[in-house]
Amino acid sequence: MATASAGGLKTWFLETRPQFLILTPICVLLGIAAAVYDDFNLNAAHVILTLVGALLAHISVNVLNDYFDYTSGVDLATRRTPFSGGSGILPAGLLKPRQVYLFGLASLIGAAAVGIYYTIEYGWQILPLGILGVLTVYLYTTHITKNPLLCAIAPGLGFGPLMVVGTYFTQTGQYSLTAGLASLVPGFLVSNLLLLNQFPDVEADKVASRRHIPIVWGRRFGARVYATLMAATYVSLAVAVGTGVLPLTALIGLATLPLAVKTVLGALRNYDDVDKLMPSLGMNILVILLTTLLTGVGVLIGSFLD
Repeated sequence: MATASAGGLKTWFLETRPQFLILTPICVLLGIAAAVYDDFNLNAAHVILTLVGALLAHISVNVLNDYFDYTSGVDLATRRTPFSGGSGILPAGLLKPRQVYLFGLASLIGAAAVGIYYTIEYGWQILPLGILGVLTVYLYTTHITKNPLLCAIAPGLGFGPLMVVGTYFTQTGQYSLTAGLASLVPGFLVSNLLLLNQFPDVEADKVASRRHIPIVWGRRFGARVYATLMAATYVSLAVAVGTGVLPLTALIGLATLPLAVKTVLGALRNYDDVDKLMPSLGMNILVILLTTLLTGVGVLIGSFLD
């Protein structure tokens, strides 16, 4: 962070937390793969526009989270790690809070504009996804984190059903079971991402009166929920393939199972020791990215072999 100058382009770029944005094109790819598997022709312009809209939504939630964490005092109390604790830009004084808020709001408006385009293009059916997405992004830090169940569901909902199914709709103008079941993979995994990343932030998050699972029911219970969601990821993928909704090649996503088991064991053993938990936080990100990517690639391969 020391190499970023106040107000410079690099500072604005770092404010988006770019290291996490790679998740977005991977989730979009899964939605595209589902559309291809269902024999729809891709619209290249729509693929690009959908990716832009999804990235704007992801940037918005990252930036607004940074802003609200700073104004609530969380950022000043948190222990920053490579996986949690925000960008550190506002505490360092590199940008003004109002600048960051307007940046996050502008990104959200841009994402909403993409949704409006698709509403005009295909009709009102995509509107519920868009409205739910906008509300989830804007209210996540200030309201959703006050409810442990909503806080657990919202991240997976955003990157799973909303992003994957939404991407499918932008290519096809309709919904399908293919996209719905495929979206459960990133759905469970991204909820797990936020859940495990909350473990180091328990004390700091109490400053803002947050009520996520590790605060309300403790880290030990949170680790068990984490293990359950991880199991649900692979079970949902196996069920989707076993019922013939996804192709057999989608089971490539199971290749990350050994790494997932290692990550879960680390969380169950070290839930109360942040330093020892760090390797699990890193492996968790790998599991999320690789499992979603491999599942998408597997669905694409299946569309060519079908």
